[in-house]
Amino acid sequence: MKYRVFYLPVISLFVFLGLAVFMLEQCKPKKDVDETVTAVASEPDYVGDKACQACHAKEHADWQLSDHKRAMEPANDSTVLGDFNNARYTADGVTTRFYKKDGRFYLETTELNGDKAAYEVLYTFGFKPLQQYLVAFPGGRMQVTRVSWDTDKKKWFHQYKGDKLHPTDWLHWTKGGQNWNTMCASCHSTNLKKGYDAVADTFHTTYSVIHVSCESCHGPGSKHAAYAGSEAYGKGDRVPGSFLRSLKNDTLAAFNSCMPCHARKTGLDPDPVFSRELMDHFIPEIPRTEYFHADGQQDDEDFIYTSFVQSKMYHRGVTCKSCHNPHSGKLIAQGNAMCRSCHEPKYEAFEHTGHQSSLTQVTCVSCHMPGKFYMENDYRHDHSFRVPRPDLSVKYGTPNACNSCHQNKPAQWAADAVVKWFGPIRKYHFSEDLVPGSKGDPSSLHHLKKLSEDTSVPSIIQATAVYYLEQVPGNMAFSILQKALAHKDPQVRYRALNNLDAYPFKHWTDIAGPLLSDKVRAVRIAAADLFLNVPVAQVPNSFREPFSKAKSELQQYLQSQLDFAVGNLGMADFYMKQQDYANAERYYLRGLKQDSMMNYARLNLSSMYNAQRRNQDALRILQEASQTDPKNGRVNYQLGLLLAEMNQVPDAEEQFRKAIANKYNDPRIYYNYGIIVQQQGKAKEAEKIFRSGLAIEPEHQDLNYALVFLLLQLKRERDALAPAMILKKISPGNPDYQPLFQRLGI
Repeated sequence: MKYRVFYLPVISLFVFLGLAVFMLEQCKPKKDVDETVTAVASEPDYVGDKACQACHAKEHADWQLSDHKRAMEPANDSTVLGDFNNARYTADGVTTRFYKKDGRFYLETTELNGDKAAYEVLYTFGFKPLQQYLVAFPGGRMQVTRVSWDTDKKKWFHQYKGDKLHPTDWLHWTKGGQNWNTMCASCHSTNLKKGYDAVADTFHTTYSVIHVSCESCHGPGSKHAAYAGSEAYGKGDRVPGSFLRSLKNDTLAAFNSCMPCHARKTGLDPDPVFSRELMDHFIPEIPRTEYFHADGQQDDEDFIYTSFVQSKMYHRGVTCKSCHNPHSGKLIAQGNAMCRSCHEPKYEAFEHTGHQSSLTQVTCVSCHMPGKFYMENDYRHDHSFRVPRPDLSVKYGTPNACNSCHQNKPAQWAADAVVKWFGPIRKYHFSEDLVPGSKGDPSSLHHLKKLSEDTSVPSIIQATAVYYLEQVPGNMAFSILQKALAHKDPQVRYRALNNLDAYPFKHWTDIAGPLLSDKVRAVRIAAADLFLNVPVAQVPNSFREPFSKAKSELQQYLQSQLDFAVGNLGMADFYMKQQDYANAERYYLRGLKQDSMMNYARLNLSSMYNAQRRNQDALRILQEASQTDPKNGRVNYQLGLLLAEMNQVPDAEEQFRKAIANKYNDPRIYYNYGIIVQQQGKAKEAEKIFRSGLAIEPEHQDLNYALVFLLLQLKRERDALAPAMILKKISPGNPDYQPLFQRLGI
């Protein structure tokens, strides 16, 4: 059966063709113009690239050469590049046959579980260096096939080589991770409307133009096209609302028009929206170690934005169109000529490069934009434009451009060469603090504080430093977060709000409350999510109305994400914080149905069952989580807490030991583990456990309190003095500590 997901109303098609003919026949206005043509509609509509061609021939011709033009096309003999002549390809236990029938393109797969199915290829997706293919599934879904065509080597290949994914896995090509509607469509077509129905779990996805056309960047063109053919245009009169989004002399608009599709980000709307303030509609990814190397260099598939905004180039006004023709996407100049448009020729000399000019493969890009292959054969350059630092590779194990070429040499060899050419002193780079700051150990705090206060550091790096504070909570971290709430960059404010829930709400209610009315939507949403942790009766009167409005924005955002498994998790957490357990359970289970590997949902679901005193259900869910991911220390920790509550002490101890063995080094593990051991009369073992936790966070209040209490029980007052002094320093007025202070005379 063939499932259709694209709808182009007849009336829209008529307008498209009619305007295209009109614009091709004449670009200058006629004196006798029908009033219906010159009238400006209340809302502009999309008219397609052909309506632009007559007046903007050069730009249109350039665009025809672009990857944007071929971002998505109907599958036919002129667009399909792959071998469908009964070709076969086997990888990771899956065999795929590609063939044609009645002029149409098909693929047949035999999965790991033996299931065999045939699908018609309806659309091509991209065209170099690889071309992917789209097939239809029930519910309006379109899926991206896992096997792609290498357009350079002319062969089929597996994008995720080595991954043997079961058909029930979210990352399998038939599931959510390869779903076109959710994961891909918004950046490959113009005026994409996802059309997801969360109740029916179906899509009715539409677009105005199948590929990325003029209006993707400049906005809908109907008013502009009508104006260009009007008497007002001939007279030189301006008509409000008739001009498209100009990107030529507007640096911010030009940059922001590229960002939504060339960034790893979370969208706040169901469909893409242009904005001069990105974080009204998107939350760009920061260079955290989940996706980037610890020094901020690209690692996972991050696209461009997060790398580029780290660079000096960006902060000196360079934008995408400084190097790339915005219509063709091609470089304005080739090789070092591109760099010479701004930089002096001396930077090509041996004195700067350390390489002979005869080595044509060594270019500016080789050293300052090293790259990596993604999707198996797609080579992408790191756009942070950094100076190679092999000395930091020696110190931290981070990559460097020198050894990306000289792979047979150690990093020390490259570091010695740099010293030989340029001397022993290197200019400071933020990575010298970002890398140790990412470690999450006690020494990290100093580095994160330095980054957060250094105004010369890119804001996105400061946001990353604030993000890492989650790993080292305490009074100093809280002080840094408090200052970050006033940062001019909304990304920093957003990350600060996300970390405050680790502290008692009474500490941050007054300082975080004003951000419920922040001028940037992402910040308001983060503030609302934070305030869900405050009991309703304890929300200050002055913040109740802003909280109500921001919470509505938060709920709207979460609603727009329900086609994602993690979107359901976010909605479940939203209800969980409000103790709406029925809705929370509904969305946790819905998310797990979409992605059975999503253990975070199981952890939260078990906590919810525990809050309802449904401990057998909580235990069942955690045991499922442990089977799904046996090396997950957080699952072990949560199992330990639950088993201790259920008075299954030996099993609880075992889970705490596993949590530590699996490197889940939250100090609270050591506190709870030590307490349960102490209660069994094993004082020496408990002391060792408490001290192991304090090695991670020396000023952890609960651990210090537990250690003091234990040592006093053992009548070791002298030993108890040191942890007691820490308590005196960080919380001198705590009433629980006063008897200890009095006994020790401090």
